[in-house]
Amino acid sequence: MARIVMKFGGTSVADLDRIRNVARHVKREFDAGNEVAVVVSAMAGFTNQLVAWTREASALHDAREYDTVVAAGEQITSGLLAIVLQEMEVPARSWLGWQIPIRTDTAHGAARIKEIPSEILIDRFAQGQVAVIAGFQGIAPDNRIATLGRGGSDTSAVAVAAALKADRCDIYTDVDGVYTTDPRIVPKARRLERVAFEEMLEMASLGAKVLQVRSVELAMVHGVRTFVRSSFESPDAPQTGPGGLPPGTLICDEDEIVEKQIVTGIAFSRDEAKITLRRVADKPGVAASVFGRLSDAHVNVDVIVQNVSADGRYTDMTFTVPRTDFERSMEVIESAREEISYEEVTGSADVVKVSVIGIGMRSHAGVAAQMFKALAEKGINIQAITTSEIKISILIDAAYTELAVRTLHSLYGLDRQ
Repeated sequence: MARIVMKFGGTSVADLDRIRNVARHVKREFDAGNEVAVVVSAMAGFTNQLVAWTREASALHDAREYDTVVAAGEQITSGLLAIVLQEMEVPARSWLGWQIPIRTDTAHGAARIKEIPSEILIDRFAQGQVAVIAGFQGIAPDNRIATLGRGGSDTSAVAVAAALKADRCDIYTDVDGVYTTDPRIVPKARRLERVAFEEMLEMASLGAKVLQVRSVELAMVHGVRTFVRSSFESPDAPQTGPGGLPPGTLICDEDEIVEKQIVTGIAFSRDEAKITLRRVADKPGVAASVFGRLSDAHVNVDVIVQNVSADGRYTDMTFTVPRTDFERSMEVIESAREEISYEEVTGSADVVKVSVIGIGMRSHAGVAAQMFKALAEKGINIQAITTSEIKISILIDAAYTELAVRTLHSLYGLDRQ
């Protein structure tokens, strides 16, 4: 017997037929003798409609009332799934965030989970009951509903798994695992059997859409073994793959990966914009002026490259921001021209960030040199470079995205079965 948390996203519960399919997955685990908690998202598109209604009601709405409205989607799904499970003779009960309770901070709309007492759910497990939990929500210290922001249901599921000390957390989605890159760009992309927490964190933050960054961070901190699986696979399909694992991709500690690849995957993000300041006076405090202003405007800066002139008097400064923040960032920089003292500011939203990721890079030299040579041979110019211990990211012209991804995928042998 195992204790399992199962999470189903919006596409998996988009209508009653899909909810019935989800219920069959849950029943399979329950019939196998497992203790089961299920975390659900709102039906696909429903949260967007609730958000639109809230904004239509008032552009400057109260964040607490916003949370009251948008949390309704998960409440509906959890109730419907519990009803369907009961119809299948599975003893199920729905739970909203405040009933457990999932305690959060006061940041309504983007709350962070502080604590999840596990006693009530464990007691219900002992009674043979399945818990169906509304994801994306909790209760703030002001005793109001608080929502967790983007990716909140994934975060809820991992946090519940950590609180319950679950044997695993299964994230069911519309894909059957984590791939070496986007199969829509590289048809030879392969599903990975195992990915280290650190690798998945880099992939999630660099453009891979399978899991949200916050949920991966939480899984890594608490050591929650997480499976990415497809909800559209038949619930009656065999439940063991290579190495006795469930079908999908296991996100786990590095120690569980015996054969470490030099490069695990290629990620890319089109949500990038580049800003360059030319001939900025090279003196203490300039960088603080630039990035302090952007921080005050709640703009997240990523890649930063600085080139100092030969005489040491000036510097050119290039950095990236989310594409959605491009115009606002340009306005912030232009309004601070006198304070920063630059000669010219230029920018472009027609760029993409491509990243090579792999824990094996820690112990292998030459990965970057191979990358730069292969791209040069394809005529792809690199505009900026940033690195960490297990990743290399470059900024290139958006027109070369597919060519760069395919080139690097082949270069590091990820095409091979």
